[in-house]
Amino acid sequence: MKRLIQNSILIVLAVALASGILWARNKSRGELCERIEVEVVNADSTSFVTPQGILSDLKGQGIKVVGKYMGDINASDIEEALKLSPYLENADCVKCQDGRLLIRVSQLVPVFRVFDGEDSYYVNRAGKRMAANAYYHCDVPVVQGHFTRAYPPTHMLPLIDYVEGDSLLHSLVTMYCVRDTNNIIIVPNISGHVVNIGNTDGMDNKFAKLKLFYSEVLPKRGWNTYDTISVKWNHQIVATRRVKAVQQIIEYDPEDDEQAPDIETMTTGTAADANGKKEQQAQPKKEEAKPAEKKEAKPDNKKSN
Repeated sequence: MKRLIQNSILIVLAVALASGILWARNKSRGELCERIEVEVVNADSTSFVTPQGILSDLKGQGIKVVGKYMGDINASDIEEALKLSPYLENADCVKCQDGRLLIRVSQLVPVFRVFDGEDSYYVNRAGKRMAANAYYHCDVPVVQGHFTRAYPPTHMLPLIDYVEGDSLLHSLVTMYCVRDTNNIIIVPNISGHVVNIGNTDGMDNKFAKLKLFYSEVLPKRGWNTYDTISVKWNHQIVATRRVKAVQQIIEYDPEDDEQAPDIETMTTGTAADANGKKEQQAQPKKEEAKPAEKKEAKPDNKKSN
């Protein structure tokens, strides 16, 4: 009997709760939407998504909800419309009981930046692209190359994650160049050579060989001996010798008052001086003009008549 009473009480409470929920829903459906509240959940100092921008986007798509009954507003349609924006990763729309439509959005989080000819764009982990512009800059790895639907930018994620997870490699790599699917080039901050990593498979083996080459070979052979170091093949390293030595560039210090002399000018000037002296020595000396000798008058021995 006691158990029966308890079960009856539970049933009554469940019915009351369901009735309350239905009543609240019906009430909210009959309420008007008085305002839209936008929240950017991952906004920071480098935020490029603002609530005003979201409202302008909705207006541009012809979505008007203020003044409508909550029951006539399709939250799913609003979410899908916002997800089409290249600046957003996610969007959630919630209809509140106080006449408020709450929209929570997450702005795109770039993983790396791609330079493809004259085009430049950021890429997130899902492969979504956002065009780069002068109003926003994110310090992420740089990749140069052309990506297609068959070979999307997300193919670079394993390599970028591997490099970013290693402090030594992170400080070594400056950018990536994708020539084709099997020739990914790493540009290190050590001038004089590049590294061909091949593809993104077997990175433990490839980078172990590269570190060994840096520690055992280059210090002995010279850091400017090779122009390309390839670790794309298993169990071997192929290093291509450069044809021409790297030209050493000496920077001019504007604070230095005395500029370094021009070697070519110095050489030319010295030769000219030497030739001038030789010519001067080769010319014969001109005889000095002697003064005319005075003739003494001789006495006349003839007697006058």
